[in-house]
Amino acid sequence: MSEADGPTDYARHETRAAQLDRNWNEILQEIRVLQTGSQIVAAFLIVLPFQSRFEILDAFQVGWYLGLLVLALLIVALLLAPVSMHRSLFRRRVKDDIVTASNRIVKLALVMLGLLLAGVVLLIFDVVVGRGAGIAAGAVLLTIVLCLQVVYPRVMVARS
Repeated sequence: MSEADGPTDYARHETRAAQLDRNWNEILQEIRVLQTGSQIVAAFLIVLPFQSRFEILDAFQVGWYLGLLVLALLIVALLLAPVSMHRSLFRRRVKDDIVTASNRIVKLALVMLGLLLAGVVLLIFDVVVGRGAGIAAGAVLLTIVLCLQVVYPRVMVARS
């Protein structure tokens, strides 16, 4: 049986400092991916009012758009927080706290990004097809995101 076929020993035999450094580096990699995606969505939303078709949006669509814009910019700001904390607290021997807080921030950003994506799909489908299709498409995407972020990880843990 190969290592990929069954459980493996995940003991790393590393010091607490080495573990914190590894965890911090993993969080930074995740932040890089999340920042790119969230910044692209935020940029799309920022330029939207300058498009000619923006004027045809009804009050619900404009309100929804503004909510999405604020959410997107909050995500971008939130994902800058771990790096800012690290820089502000550099060499103060609080990396454990930084890693813990950054882990929470990344989890929150993932939830917010899932909501943002579902909201963007709702808006696009609402404008292109209609309100009912927008709500349905947003609900479907939100369900998929919840399954990927909540259900599937729990299934993986239960199986191991």
